[in-house]
Order: sequence, then structure tokens, then C-alpha cells
Amino acid sequence: MTAPSPATSSSSRPVYENIGRALGTDYFLLIEHLTPDERALLERARRFVEDEVLPVINDYWERAEVPLDLIRRMGEAGLVGDGLDGYGIPPMSPTGAGLVAMELNRGDGSIGTAAGVLGGLAMRSIHMLGSEEQKQRWLPAMARCEKLGAFALTEPKHGSDSVSLETEVRREGDHYVINGAKRWIGNGSLADIVVMWARDVEDMQVKGFLIEKGTPGYDGRPIQGKGSLRALWQADIDLVDVRVPVENKLPGANSFKDAAAVLKATRASCAWSALGHAVAGYDAALSYAQQRTQFGRPLTRFQIVQEKLVRMLCEITAMQLYCLRLGQLDEADELSETIAALAKLNNTVKAREVLSEARNLLGGNGILLENHVIRHMVDIEAIYTYEGTETIQTLIVGRDITGLSAFV
Repeated sequence: MTAPSPATSSSSRPVYENIGRALGTDYFLLIEHLTPDERALLERARRFVEDEVLPVINDYWERAEVPLDLIRRMGEAGLVGDGLDGYGIPPMSPTGAGLVAMELNRGDGSIGTAAGVLGGLAMRSIHMLGSEEQKQRWLPAMARCEKLGAFALTEPKHGSDSVSLETEVRREGDHYVINGAKRWIGNGSLADIVVMWARDVEDMQVKGFLIEKGTPGYDGRPIQGKGSLRALWQADIDLVDVRVPVENKLPGANSFKDAAAVLKATRASCAWSALGHAVAGYDAALSYAQQRTQFGRPLTRFQIVQEKLVRMLCEITAMQLYCLRLGQLDEADELSETIAALAKLNNTVKAREVLSEARNLLGGNGILLENHVIRHMVDIEAIYTYEGTETIQTLIVGRDITGLSAFV
């Protein structure tokens, strides 16, 4: 879903405002169900993507370099916060937050994921589970991207099976001492504050802690050789006798259920993010097919090309409907873990299909970064995997509809 301009097509259907390039179609006129504030937020996110992200992101992606200047600007533009309220966080409805995630990922998956890690995971953990002092200290600066955050749950031996995490914490006087290892932690090598999840050796419950940058014993290193989300550094982290003051424990983070409560919201965001990637691929394929001439006529004159474009549009429109309903349910506080899981499952699977078709329509030119398809095609692989793979989401929904758990 993107906002229409005052212009209309020959059928009087509202069309997207064109800011320098073709944009995807709101074929079912879902824009009409957005509030004025949501439309304004969408437009602000789109202008940030068009004016600041797209002109430079290919170079950052190819060099595997984090565009810290863009991340700072994203905060200045009021695009970080994922629908949280107060503490200087830009106001967004759940649908508005989803639209921002969609647009940022339409620009680039690394930028979108950086915003999701900061707002949807790190800030949300502090907002939901932190003390008032922790909220006051960290959330305003994080919303402005003056301070970067990370969320450290996944471990080298525990990806999908994150509930079995082995990182340990024990209380020693006025400190907690943490030992263990984490993997695939976005921003984990450069964050100012890391939300660290560890198992308390006293009661064996999973609890959350805030580790500040520069704490002795914390070693975060960017994972090398990634073929996806290359403009985002995800880290391997080693924790050796990391001492955390007792005031840095998140008072509301006392079991794995608390971590899962944070993840529920991010799964819904993944569905919006996947939509953004799919729209980017569709936009590129449509624009290319309109301009590319083969066998004496534009590609769009060929029946099979039109059929492929229509099939892509069918999937995108269905993904839009999923996302709009997610926002409505979240607004009504009726968004369940299983609904978020089904939406994440559907949209990431369909986005992969759309992007594969887009790359196919561009032929050999589809593997060039300059055409803005291959980057999205490989970046969707990360979103398809993180916050729970397709298999895990399937089993979550399967357990709900059958009443039987297929998890070990």
C-alpha cells in the first residue's frame, strides 16, 4: 500500500505518486482505509527511501558496510519506534508502523532490519519490560538513533530452538555475571546497549539484561561472508564474566514468555517487511518490461509477460490484505501469536516467489544491483528465516488448529 497522487489513470483509478521511479499499485484501493496521519507517515517514509536510501544503498550493500549516516537520518526523520508510545518516540499507529517497515524494506532490507532491531526488538524490550529509569535513559536517544540497540537471543547451537538457550547468568552481590555466546545479533558489534537474554542458574528461568557498550568481557564481531543483508552487521558475541549492575536487569523480563511477547510483535512487522520487498521487485519488473524492447516490441506487449506481472500483483494484493488486517487487530489488542505467525509465513513465502519472478523477467539484467531486484531477492532470505523460519511458523499455527504440538 502506498499513497496515491491527485492524478488518475484513464479508468479514474487513483495511482501512486511517482517519485523518480515506478511504484507498486494499490489495486484494491486500500489507501482509503488509512488515516490522514498514516498517509502522512507513509509519505515521509517513502521520501526518505527515494531521496536518501535508493541513491546510495547499492554501494553500501556491495561493500558490506553499515550506512550509519542513513540510520542516523532515519531517526531524525522520525521513522524509528515501531508504534511504541511516549518517551520521545514518534507517534505511529500499528498500521502506521507497519507502513514504515514496508517502505524501509522497499528501499533496502538492511535499513529495514536495522530499524526493526532497534525499534521492534531493543526498544520494545525496554518499553515493555524495563524500569522507568531505563526507559527514560535509553528510549528517547534510541528513537533519534543517537544510541543504537541490539537484541541478543539466538545462540550458535540454538536458532529455532531459542528457548533452550545456554548463556548463563548468576548473581554476585550488586552485579550479575554473564557467560555464554550469541550469534546472528543485528547491531551486536556496534550497539550502545544490548538486550541480553540469559538463563539464571538459580531458578533456570530466562531473564533479560542491558549490557552497555564497552563492558569488559563482551566481544562482538561482525559475521563475514554474508550474501544477504550485507549492509547490516550481524555479530557473533562471546561473553566471558561480563559483569552487569543489578540496576541493568530488565525487571519485567523473568521468563522466556517475556522474550516471546516481544517477538510476537516483530513477526507481524516481518509480514510488512516482506511486502515491501515484494513491491520493490514488482515495481522494478514492471518498469523494466515497459522500457525493454525485444523482437521489435516492448516486453509488456507479450502475453506471457503480462500474465507474470498479473500473478505477481495477485500475490502482492493478498499480502496487503494480510498486513492491513494485522494493523487492525493490533490496534484492537487482538493480535495473537498465531495470527502473526500465519502472516509472517504467508508473506515471506509469497515475497520469495514474487522476487524470483521479477528476477526472471529482467533476464540477465536481473542480477545487476543497479536494477534493484537481486538485492531484494537475496535479502528476503534473511527475513524468511529470522524471527522464526517457515517451518517454525507452520508448527505454531499447526499446534493452534489441531490442538497438538509437533515440537519435540
